[in-house]
Amino acid sequence: MTHLIRLFGLMTLIWLPLSHAQTTAYDPTLEPATTVASTVAGAPEPADWTAYGRNNAATRYSPLDQIDRDNVSELKPVWGYRTGNLPDQSVVDKKWAPETTPLKVGDNLYLCDALNVLISLDASSGRERWRYDPKVSTDHIPYSATCRGVSYYEVPDVPDDTACKRRIIEGTLDAELVAVDADTGVPCADFGHAGHVDLMEGMGDSVPGYVAVTSPPTIVRGVAVVGHQVLDGQKEDAPSGVIRGYDAATGELAWAWDMGRPGETGLPEGDDVYTRGTPNAWTIFSGDEALGLVYVPMGNSSVDYWSGNRREFEKPYSTALVALDVTNGTVRWVFQTVHNDVWDYDLGSQGSLIDFPVGDGRTVPAVVLPTKMGDIYVLDRRTGEPLTPVEERPVPASTLPDETLSPTQPFSVGMPSTPREQLTETDAWGVTPLDQLWCRIQFKRASYEGMYTPPSVDRPFLQWPSYNGGNDWGSAAVNTDRNILVLNYNHIAMYDQLIPREEANERGMVPLGVPGGSTSSGGSVPQAGSPYAVSIAAWRNGFTGVPCSRPPFGGIMAIDLNTRKVLWNEPLGTARHNGPFGISSHLPVKVGTPNNGGPVITAGGLIFIAAATDNLIRAIDIDTGEVLWQDVLPAGGQATPMTYEANGRQYLVIVAGGHHFMETPPGDYVVAYSLPAKGDPILPEFLKN
Repeated sequence: MTHLIRLFGLMTLIWLPLSHAQTTAYDPTLEPATTVASTVAGAPEPADWTAYGRNNAATRYSPLDQIDRDNVSELKPVWGYRTGNLPDQSVVDKKWAPETTPLKVGDNLYLCDALNVLISLDASSGRERWRYDPKVSTDHIPYSATCRGVSYYEVPDVPDDTACKRRIIEGTLDAELVAVDADTGVPCADFGHAGHVDLMEGMGDSVPGYVAVTSPPTIVRGVAVVGHQVLDGQKEDAPSGVIRGYDAATGELAWAWDMGRPGETGLPEGDDVYTRGTPNAWTIFSGDEALGLVYVPMGNSSVDYWSGNRREFEKPYSTALVALDVTNGTVRWVFQTVHNDVWDYDLGSQGSLIDFPVGDGRTVPAVVLPTKMGDIYVLDRRTGEPLTPVEERPVPASTLPDETLSPTQPFSVGMPSTPREQLTETDAWGVTPLDQLWCRIQFKRASYEGMYTPPSVDRPFLQWPSYNGGNDWGSAAVNTDRNILVLNYNHIAMYDQLIPREEANERGMVPLGVPGGSTSSGGSVPQAGSPYAVSIAAWRNGFTGVPCSRPPFGGIMAIDLNTRKVLWNEPLGTARHNGPFGISSHLPVKVGTPNNGGPVITAGGLIFIAAATDNLIRAIDIDTGEVLWQDVLPAGGQATPMTYEANGRQYLVIVAGGHHFMETPPGDYVVAYSLPAKGDPILPEFLKN
């Protein structure tokens, strides 16, 4: 079992002139026939997939049912595409993590590769229509080269034949917003500067790799709302986590929410900059067109594992869901999932907007938010008030002289949680008795007081669930016809320890931008400006690399939202690609592996998901959890798939790009599946398995 484990060991542990940007001409024989998208959140055309989560409501539910339980076993790859943009091997091995989910609008697929090359494909054949390369240098890659997706927007009140009426917008690793014509790939001349907007304006001092946009903007009422990643674990005075809204037609700044400058929504003037060191939001937002709200899952403050430097104005927003008014950027409400977070429990999941059943046939507009801690919160999306019970429970206090933690933490007791039972010494696991002995010794060495064990400097501390536990950026899916929530999760413990500043200095631990600094946010990271650096590592056997916590190491579960009960809970992933000492076992044993990527649900009664480290994509029966079909991907499947209809035929598409963090094989593949039909093209070699 252990590419996955070495992976968790790893866990532990530009701007270029616009003249260099390139567009290739679109194929006139593939002129798009239709390009249709709804402007109403939650209501794209049935055949389409118009936003990262299918819609701004992020349900990941498709009403298509051509592929169903009875025929899914016949599903076959029908076309494949390669982006052709893999950089040199050192980048691929250490930083490659595309995580891309394409869009489908009309007859077109739209996607980005890991270095932000924009591509349009014919939805029926996979033939390339056009591509646009913004020429992002690999120097700008933060911890991972990631582009989770792009956004689609139609400019209202202009003739249909206007250039860039239909446009694709993405955020880039070198911190730009880029807009191109959806039909041709030509940059939109009326958007920013020749189709580009500089997101580093007002940010102050930074270096390549520190600030990057890895998730698509969320467009609500014509405003493209964008956050960004700020590299974890570097220094107290990190670039700002400011959230900004831009006019999706012009690229002009509409507002900026900078928590350190209350009441100021414009660009800082003179030598001023957006407030440094504030929590950022790196994941995907959801949006409600009718309410005019965008829901922003916030990350942690700039020093993850110590809180003594936190300012009062930022404390309420760290690791919280924030509802922003899309017209002016003001905060409508805040719900915090962790108080004074010193465990890097930042919110990675995109909230799903649904009509939540509350009894007697009544529903309430809600946002459903899974977390890394395993909690699932259901909030009234108008007010932020919980719709299911939440309790504040006592948690352990810190023993550090310069640390004061919250005496309580919120627990969502009205909804099931992903597995997080209390660890004991007897839970120490391994493939041999020696493994188990090693892990028991490690357990006794560590500080462990259950969930929310405070970080410690005198000895390691166990973090369970881990910062990559519970549900992450893959998010959940909801069958809104039947009120069934589906989510996958990780189930691995971490073995961390604070490092005194003097020792950190002796070890040469310095932040990015200082000679010797790097973009690594795993292993040992400096947390410069605080009294402590931190070592972050998976709890695993030092010899075999096998995790010390018992399997399953990841799973998938379905929850009935009507009854708030778990329908089923199954391990996700087999041991075929993992094993002790990093040797693939090739065994189809269902152990449950760590996983990144999310599920989609169809009206055909199916869940489609890859995510696990065994490089398989699966179809799962939503009623039973039974795997009905699977196929081997040409590279790791750490992305959320999508489904659509083109010319009367339903397709399932996934980007198989691999993931350095998960130690799955890298690639540049787009793979489309469908039920067999006469006239299907001969498959490329990489799909003939």
